[in-house]
Amino acid sequence: MERKPRLSFWQIWNMCFGFLGIQFGFALQNANVSRIFQTLGADMEQVPGLWIAAPLTGLLVQPVVGYLSDRTWTPLGRRRPYFLAGAVLATLALFFMPHSPALWIAAGMLWILDASINISMEPFRAFVGDQLPQEQRASGYAMQSFFIGVGAIVASLLPKAGVANTAGPGEVPDTVRYAFYVGGVVLLGAIGWTVLRTREYPPEDLARFEQAESPEPAPVMASVPGPLPALAWLVAGLGLAALIAANGWDRMLYVLAGMAAAYGVLLLVARVLPAGSMLPAIAADLRAMPRTMRRLAVVQFFSWFALFAMWIYTTAAVAGTHFGSNDPTSAAYNEGANWVGVLFAAYNGFAAVAAIAIPWLAARIGLRGTHVLNLCLGALGLLSFLWVRDPQWLLLSMVGVGFAWASILSLPYAMLSDSLPAAKMGVYMGIFNFFIVIPQLVAASLLGFLLRALFGGQPLWALALGGASLVLAAACVLAVPRTAEARA
Repeated sequence: MERKPRLSFWQIWNMCFGFLGIQFGFALQNANVSRIFQTLGADMEQVPGLWIAAPLTGLLVQPVVGYLSDRTWTPLGRRRPYFLAGAVLATLALFFMPHSPALWIAAGMLWILDASINISMEPFRAFVGDQLPQEQRASGYAMQSFFIGVGAIVASLLPKAGVANTAGPGEVPDTVRYAFYVGGVVLLGAIGWTVLRTREYPPEDLARFEQAESPEPAPVMASVPGPLPALAWLVAGLGLAALIAANGWDRMLYVLAGMAAAYGVLLLVARVLPAGSMLPAIAADLRAMPRTMRRLAVVQFFSWFALFAMWIYTTAAVAGTHFGSNDPTSAAYNEGANWVGVLFAAYNGFAAVAAIAIPWLAARIGLRGTHVLNLCLGALGLLSFLWVRDPQWLLLSMVGVGFAWASILSLPYAMLSDSLPAAKMGVYMGIFNFFIVIPQLVAASLLGFLLRALFGGQPLWALALGGASLVLAAACVLAVPRTAEARA
C-alpha cells in the first residue's frame, strides 16, 4: 500500500510557521492580561475568576472545531479555513483589547481573543498528523515548539519597546497597547504564510495512507454513556454547590460544581439527540479514547495546572516579593511586571533551545524518560521562587521552566498521534485539549481559595503548588504505555 511521503525540512517549516503567530497572541495574553485587569480596577482575588473565560472557551471551541474540520473539504483544504478564520478574529481582538474602557469589557475581549486563537490552534495539532508520516511526527511537533518559543520571546519583550510604561488610573500603558498592535499583525501574517505555502491531502488520500500506516484504532462502535453516569455527574455538581453555599466557601468553587453538573447535562442531552450528530459523536469518542490517550490525559492535567498557576500569579508574586509593590499604578509594580515579561521571554527562549535538544535526548533515553526529566526541571524552576530573592537569578529558574514547556508542547503529542485514526484526528486532538483546559479551570477556581486558606493570600505559594503539580505529572508519565513511545 502507498505510504504517506516524507516532507522536507522547509515543508515542515512552512506548515508549522503559523504557530509563531499563535504563540505571539498567547504570550501577549498570558504576560499582560492580569496587568490589564488590575489596571482597570480588579483586585488580586478577582483575577483568577476573570481568567476563567480563557480556558472555558478552549473547552468548548476545540472539540467542535476538531469535529467540524474532520468533516470539511474546501478549495482551501481541510484545516486551513479554520487557521485563517481564527487569525482574522484574533487580530481584531488584539487591536481592541488594550482600549477596553471597563473591566467587564476587557474580560469579554479575553473570551473573544482566546476563542479566536483556539479556532486557529486546534487544527494545527491535527495538521501535523494529517501531513506527516509516523516517523516524522515527533519532528513536526518539535518544530511547533520551536516556533512557540521564538514567538513568545519577541512577544513577551514587546512591552519594553521604549515608550511610556505608566499611565493614569484605569488606563493601559502605551507599551502594552503597541505590543498588542504588533502582535495582531504578526499573528495574521504568520498564519497567512502557512495557509498560502502548504497544501493538504484530500480525504480519500488520507484514508489510503491510514491503511498503509495501520495506527492503533479507537473502538469503532463507540456509544454515549448511559443515563446513570450522566445523573451521577449532575447530582455530584449540585451536591458540591450545596456544600459551598452551606459552608460559605469561596464562590470561585462554584466553577468546579458547575463543570460537573454541566457535564452531566451534556451527557443527558447527547442521549436524546440523533445518533451521529455532533454532541453524541463527541461524547462517544470521549468514552472510546485509546488507552495511551487516557494515560496522557492525567499527565496533561497536572502539567497544565502548574502552567496556569504560573501565568496567573507570576506578575503579582514577582512585583510584590522581588520589587516590593502591590500597587498596579506604581513604577515599582510596573517594573516588576516588565521583568516578568523578560522572564517569560527567557523561558520561551530556553524552550526554543530545548525543542532542538529534545529529539536528540529522546533518542538516548526515550520519550518517556525525556518527558520525566524535563517536567522535574520545570518543577525545580517553579519551586526555586520560594528562596531566590534576587530577580536576576530568576532567569536561571526559567531554564527548567523552558525545558518543561517545550516538552509539554511536543512529547505528549508525539506519544499520542499514532494511536489516533486519521478520520478522527481533529476531534481527538480537540478532546485531548479537555485535559489542558480542565486543569486551568480547576486552577482558576481553586488556587485563590487555597492561597487564602493555607498561605495567607501570598501569590508566591501558587508557584510552589505549580512545582508540586509538575512532580506529580512526571510520576504519571511512567504509567504511559511503552508501545506509544516505541511507535512515536
